[in-house]
Amino acid sequence: MAVNLSVNFCGVKFKNPLVLASGILGITASSWRNVVKNGAGGVTTKSIWLTEHKGHRNPVIIANEHYMLNAVGLPDAGVEKAREEIGKYLSWKASPLIVSIVAGKVADFGEIAENIAGLKPDIIEVNISCPNVEGEFGKPFACVAADAAQVTREVKKRLDKAGVKIPISVKLSPNVENIVTIAKAVVDAGADALTVMNSMGPGMAINLEMRAPVLANKVGGLTGPALKPIAINFIHDIYKALPGTPIIGTGGVMTGEDAIEMMMAGATLVGVGTGVYYRGIEIFKKITDEMQSWCKANKISNLVSLIGAVQRHSE
Repeated sequence: MAVNLSVNFCGVKFKNPLVLASGILGITASSWRNVVKNGAGGVTTKSIWLTEHKGHRNPVIIANEHYMLNAVGLPDAGVEKAREEIGKYLSWKASPLIVSIVAGKVADFGEIAENIAGLKPDIIEVNISCPNVEGEFGKPFACVAADAAQVTREVKKRLDKAGVKIPISVKLSPNVENIVTIAKAVVDAGADALTVMNSMGPGMAINLEMRAPVLANKVGGLTGPALKPIAINFIHDIYKALPGTPIIGTGGVMTGEDAIEMMMAGATLVGVGTGVYYRGIEIFKKITDEMQSWCKANKISNLVSLIGAVQRHSE
């Protein structure tokens, strides 16, 4: 008998907990549809800016079996182009859509959210934590509790102004002294959920022959397998501190067992990003098959029962 992999996140039903993480596979409706056809339970868009944002020049990515460094710099055509693609996807919609938004100013976050709200995506993810545009905009909002809360309040205010009820998930940074403090601040400010976490860094890789950094931007955010233990720990700590707050866990998920580990730590949804590079777009189907196999072997009939299992086990 098949295991029930479906989950409910902020009132939205997902056929399985795997969602495409933001920043992967472009920003077109056709690419999102392709991800769903390959087994994803949902899709997160690339982070959307109010106006066109160029990003960084090549080379922007370096990867090996342990990690990836990414300095793409959040390129995007702006909110008007995004509205077009989001509209196309929602007219077809076979799985929930999470729209990621990013900005360099607090007010811009609110304006983008209000602009997108009329399309009625399932969830808005507020990206306050990208580590590789710091030189352009200064320290990310996610690094200071008061700043993170201010962005959260602005987005909620503008959504209320638009007269729509769309849950927001605030994407946190691992590059902080105490991520639980930031998590509490944004939840107190009105966040419905948390995305834990963005890439670490910045980090650097050096070309030995050139005696120079590999990336044109010199530094980039660290993602990939090396990130998973950090993400697991932060998810666990936040789940313990904020019971009942839904979490999207992301960072280094490659296999079904990785995804289950995230859920046992406290995640309800599991973001898969860099894993697409390592295992191909078929990774979503592969991971769900692996989750099915593990659950059957361990006599688990409903995946939801595993959420937060580590915390319950330690009580």
